[in-house]
Amino acid sequence: MKRPRRWPHPATLAAALAVLFASFAYHDARSQTARTIKFIVPSAPAGVNDIMARLLGEQIARAQNVTVVVDNRPGAGEVIGTEAAMRAAPDGNTLLFVANPFVINPSLRKTNYDPIASFEPICQLVSAPTLIVVHHASPYRTLSDLLDDARKRPGQVTVASIGPGSPFHLGVEALKRAAKAELTFVPYTGNALAVNALLGQHVTAMFGTYSNVAQQLKAGTLRALAAGTRTRNQPLLELPTVAELGFKDYEVTAWFGVLAPANTPRDLTAQFAQWFIAAMQAPEVKDKLIAQGLYPVGACGADFGAHLRRQFDDYRRIIHEANIKAE
Repeated sequence: MKRPRRWPHPATLAAALAVLFASFAYHDARSQTARTIKFIVPSAPAGVNDIMARLLGEQIARAQNVTVVVDNRPGAGEVIGTEAAMRAAPDGNTLLFVANPFVINPSLRKTNYDPIASFEPICQLVSAPTLIVVHHASPYRTLSDLLDDARKRPGQVTVASIGPGSPFHLGVEALKRAAKAELTFVPYTGNALAVNALLGQHVTAMFGTYSNVAQQLKAGTLRALAAGTRTRNQPLLELPTVAELGFKDYEVTAWFGVLAPANTPRDLTAQFAQWFIAAMQAPEVKDKLIAQGLYPVGACGADFGAHLRRQFDDYRRIIHEANIKAE
């Protein structure tokens, strides 16, 4: 004789269903997170950060079946967009694309974000080689020639770049101190203006990225003296670095990376790191990046976090020593 089925007490059944529905809601929320992602770019459209965010966003959208929205938030030297990303929920729906100003700004102006504590590092995506260049008619054939003349004629040797407060400005200040040579920094509001000033021989030299001067180097109207990168790399393997020329540990690179708001779950940041690495390895993406003078790095997680800390500390020291103020 079968025993009659004994149903759970209604309260027990209700509790079990609540747990089940909560589980469904959790997984649905996680899947929803993966379907729509906002890339905040704290600069205007058509800049390097914007181009990279859109290029990688398109690849990730195709490969991962997600929707990527690029949200440009320029202003206050990239602070406005950065702080908007900081205030976003740490749920994987919002990522921030950053470059050197991210770790420079807190030492120059009042910000509400901490470059180390306010975000989770995902990946340093690319770097752009930097160069010190002169006009083709310049008497300087080497970096030593330029620095020797700066020592003989204090303040008369001028170096143009974007600034003030740019990584190139700080790079000039660091070189002045390392070489004990009185270089004069001449700031411009755009790279094209700095290039034109050098072509017109209104300044002695220029410090910028390879992409800023590639056309002129190929045409022979400008000549490179040294690379600001720590080691030689593409596309100018024959060009010595400033570090090789006697200034150990000297390094100035333009770099770009991606972060998430602090407390974003580690499994989400690890997933994003995988997505970005895969996107940069796609041949059509890699070729387009290199065409823009951007070379994939792919240092993620703790490695990118350590890079941010070094950059923040180095820039803060230079800004303090040179007494640089925001304008």
